[in-house]
Amino acid sequence: MNPSQPENGLYPAVERAALAGPIGVAAELPQRPVEENSGIDQTEGILFALAQAVEYRDHSTAEHCERLALTSLAMGMAMSLDQSALAALYRGGYLHDVGKVGIPDSILFKPGKLTAQEWVVMRSHPVRGEEICRHLKSLGPILPIIRHHHERWDGSGYPDGLRGQQIPLLARIVQVADIYDALTNPRPYKQAFSSEEAIGVIEEETARGWRDPEVVAVFLRLPVKGIDRVAQYIRTTHSIMTAMHTSIANLNQIFA
Repeated sequence: MNPSQPENGLYPAVERAALAGPIGVAAELPQRPVEENSGIDQTEGILFALAQAVEYRDHSTAEHCERLALTSLAMGMAMSLDQSALAALYRGGYLHDVGKVGIPDSILFKPGKLTAQEWVVMRSHPVRGEEICRHLKSLGPILPIIRHHHERWDGSGYPDGLRGQQIPLLARIVQVADIYDALTNPRPYKQAFSSEEAIGVIEEETARGWRDPEVVAVFLRLPVKGIDRVAQYIRTTHSIMTAMHTSIANLNQIFA
């Protein structure tokens, strides 16, 4: 893996892929409202709507998946991944937590620490999400992201205890973006961290052997103001599904 180096605060790969968005990456992503689609496209659109519904069960996680998807996409661009991988990152980032639809509210929104049994239920969401999406052929490339985004570099994660490069690269990318977004936004059990505090946590967890140091290095080279600007950009977007195309085409501006 040879990540591109930044030039004037931007990554050449981000610029190329973002400018090519309308005819490149974005062409592989859902771009029309669900009602305009048919067949497999419509089914996939329903799953995206389901993922969004999971988020809006709790306002503290609203738009988390869209922010995560765009940050993961920017990381993939910085790593010069091909268009199929970038499309998988976007879809996987959006659908990574769809399995939480099967987690009871009493566990999902509990303000205090979870019991051992509650953790067993919570940790089932990657497998539940994979099961929801596995019957749709077009989502095959994102199943490893959904199942493995909670694995750890040292093998102490779940659900399969994978370690190192056994963990799919795209899952490792989404994981780092997921951690940053979760830390910098409030949750029922914590306040929002500052960008500096969140980066400190990620660096600490990498030193403990939990995160892929090369993927984390790519993330840390993205302009922090760009990552935080994603959240502001999403808040000004009234329809996430119909704005995907525009969001991707404007990634270069967001990270400028």
